[in-house]
Amino acid sequence: MAADDGHVPPSAVTVPKLRIVILGSGRMGRSINALARTRDFDVLARLGRWDVETRREEARDRIAGADVALEFTTPASAASNIRLCVEAGCPVVSGTTGWFDQLPAVAARVEERGGALLWAPNFSLGAVALQLLAHRAGELFSGVGGFDAHVVETHHAGKLDAPSGTAIALEGSLEEGLGRSSPITSIRTGHVPGTHEISVDGPRERLVLRHEARDRGVFADGALRAAAWLVGRTGVYTMRDLLAGEAG
Repeated sequence: MAADDGHVPPSAVTVPKLRIVILGSGRMGRSINALARTRDFDVLARLGRWDVETRREEARDRIAGADVALEFTTPASAASNIRLCVEAGCPVVSGTTGWFDQLPAVAARVEERGGALLWAPNFSLGAVALQLLAHRAGELFSGVGGFDAHVVETHHAGKLDAPSGTAIALEGSLEEGLGRSSPITSIRTGHVPGTHEISVDGPRERLVLRHEARDRGVFADGALRAAAWLVGRTGVYTMRDLLAGEAG
């Protein structure tokens, strides 16, 4: 019989699950919760609006026990929820849109407290890649006359904000490269998870860059990737930082 040298076979090593708290009880909150339970995550709590607004100290204590929080709520609540996570010393991933006018103040608070925030209007890696491509397309056509650019986004009828945060980010990236703004058209219909299209149109040709989300699970998957990536970091990040890290 071989002597026991204290070596533990890899199959016997248990990797601790990341402990997460989910803020938000809407579609994304439910989707993240369902997917997390099939992955290496331990969902400590799901906090709705009532939990955060009426039992704030208790909510902060529950958040403090997590490795990372995922915040998918409403524009009116997002900034306050992120601050609550920062107060609890918990890194936070936020996918809420419509509150970005408060982002500079929130980001300053995160930096001041040595916290960590990853915010994004879209957690699909393909949509993030489209944003980078939009910037490059703008650069390539910036000195060419006779071409106009346009962003079109389509979402389900229940989506509250229009244009979407993703469309605004895409147009911003396009403008950075192109040197001028471009119009955005928003369509709300049926059950579309999310489709974004950038077109650069000339008199004899048209370039189209398009991303289509086939189901909401792609956003939950990206949010959980972001949560795992954010643990151990400090500062303010976006999905572009994650994608750059994955590619590197």
